[in-house]
Amino acid sequence: MAPLNKVCILGSGNWGSTAARIIASNVTKLPDFDDTVKIWVYEEIVKGKKLTEIINTQHENVKYLPGHKLPENVVAISDAAEVVKDATHIVVVIPHQFIQHLLDTIHGSIHPDARAISLIKGIGISNQGMTTMTQIIHRTLAIPVSSLSGANIANEIAEEKYCETTIGCSEPDEAIVWRSLFNTPYFQVNCVSDVIGVEFCGALKNIVAVGAGFIDGLGLGNNTKAAIIRIGFLEMRRLAMHISGAQIQESTFMESCGIADVITTCYGGRNRRLAEEFVRTGKPMSQLEQELLNGQKLQGYLTSGEVYSYISSRGVTDHFPLFTNIYQICYEGKPPHSIFDGLNVDFSNDTRSTSPAS
Repeated sequence: MAPLNKVCILGSGNWGSTAARIIASNVTKLPDFDDTVKIWVYEEIVKGKKLTEIINTQHENVKYLPGHKLPENVVAISDAAEVVKDATHIVVVIPHQFIQHLLDTIHGSIHPDARAISLIKGIGISNQGMTTMTQIIHRTLAIPVSSLSGANIANEIAEEKYCETTIGCSEPDEAIVWRSLFNTPYFQVNCVSDVIGVEFCGALKNIVAVGAGFIDGLGLGNNTKAAIIRIGFLEMRRLAMHISGAQIQESTFMESCGIADVITTCYGGRNRRLAEEFVRTGKPMSQLEQELLNGQKLQGYLTSGEVYSYISSRGVTDHFPLFTNIYQICYEGKPPHSIFDGLNVDFSNDTRSTSPAS
């Protein structure tokens, strides 16, 4: 009899804990999978107790997903190498700025037949240019990597409100397995082959959401917000073309990971909410992260800086005026009203075969 597959989750924040609820419920119905789902928890003390102890005894992540019980087959462990040992399916869901350190920690403990899926909404910058999380994971661990992203606000999913998501997986048989781990009646999964396109959309939409939050903070209304969303969506598509040429599929932008995620994040996500407070209060983002996110990092703010580093190094900031303006408001102290500077860009000539810098 073949050994059972085992799933583990690297990351226990809001989204990681929500993913754990789904996966731990699903594996009990899958005969090829072990029922136990190990989850790596960055150890913290919460009201005098270790967070791992709280999760394993109270079956609730009281810090990052309070009010929602975790299945009892979720086992919290503070040693990442121990979590991945013997796991055949690794779900990676941590802030993208910590990914390389984590991968270096677990590198020697990976099962030879393991594969991973990234739920991280971020992009990495290296001397070679821009890289995605799946590329970083594959390069470090030498295993197949898929991606999952969509219009997925974690608290709403934890409340089992209907939504969709997109899995990018290049192998059709493997896509079926990942879908079986995530799909539920309230969390509907669609699979596409465009791995990089799925995660590009998931990362770049957070920048657009920061812009939408600035508009809300300025009190400028829905017409203005809709304009910023439209321009931001087009800049997302343009940047994808600039980096990958025809590698990213046009149809991916119409999936849940694309236009749907842009819409929901610009109206209901944490990036929008903190950006609004940034304008209303004048407080720095780092302070707002502590006050409103329990210290979790705001991905749109970080990704804005990384994207600007990429486009400025290639001399194409004038092709991305919204992304440039958002960066300058976040990092250089420009006033929020400057978000409108230079937005009269023509996107009509963008194609799948050329980039605006060619």
